[in-house]
Amino acid sequence: MAPLPSWIESHDPRFDQLVLFNAELELLADGFRWLEGPVWFGDHNCLLFNDIPNNRTMRWSPEHGVSVFRELSDYANGQTRDRQGRLITCHHASRCLTRLEPDGTVTTLANQAHGKRLNAPNDVVVKSDGSIWFSDPLYGLLNDYEGGRQLSEQPPAVYRLDPDSGEVSTMAADFDGPNGLAFSPDERKLYVAESGAPGVAEPHQYIRVFDVAADGRSLSGGEIFHKVTPGWADGFRVDEAGNLWCGAADGVHCIAADGTLLGKVLVPHRVSNLCFGDRHHSRLFLCASKAIYALFTNTRGVQSP
Repeated sequence: MAPLPSWIESHDPRFDQLVLFNAELELLADGFRWLEGPVWFGDHNCLLFNDIPNNRTMRWSPEHGVSVFRELSDYANGQTRDRQGRLITCHHASRCLTRLEPDGTVTTLANQAHGKRLNAPNDVVVKSDGSIWFSDPLYGLLNDYEGGRQLSEQPPAVYRLDPDSGEVSTMAADFDGPNGLAFSPDERKLYVAESGAPGVAEPHQYIRVFDVAADGRSLSGGEIFHKVTPGWADGFRVDEAGNLWCGAADGVHCIAADGTLLGKVLVPHRVSNLCFGDRHHSRLFLCASKAIYALFTNTRGVQSP
């Protein structure tokens, strides 16, 4: 087998089967401020992502390059697609979760829980039963750079939005700063990044793993699954084998389902979030601070059924 590129750091032989010796780390676009929320639209052959401080959602496609998708995004952060292909987005400024309808109108799905305003929804995933799970830390309320200073009305938490009733239920409230989240391929486990309380000297920062109840309506467990270093875990995605591909201070870390660090993709900038897309769902798109990178891999991201 040919040697791997210098920017690929293997920690386990299993990682060598997931990366390609002849696939380059490509810079697709640059000149932004802080990027988040990548989501692939295969039906439009494009990537959407959020430039949070510039308060806009951007679009990249191989045919047309970069363009503005939504000029005022209410400081959108994490986003995904639901089972009908609609865009689900977390917003800092308006402290809500929205859905973009096929006709271009926007529906507010949730802006409160238990009678109080949400904080600043951060990241979101959709389960196969249509339920929407999202994290709600304080980060988007703390400064004007990512949404505008506002007062919190309740502690951070991870929530589940019921697809039928619209009810928002607390799934886990023992977090200082819940961040990225993703289900295992069989949806029996939920991984959640604990990014820590803002402003403290030694924040709790690690990935936790929960068992999902058979009816999909509650969680148990919550043990520490893995601690990313350097930096901390932000956004991540799961591939078909159950490996986590996680943003970190030095790039992307690939973590096996048993919690072992398999390897790293070293990137010039801190990676906040990522997603799989493009042909076969095997290309990894990276939000790396002020730039978008991409890398073809030898695995595929978990796809909706």
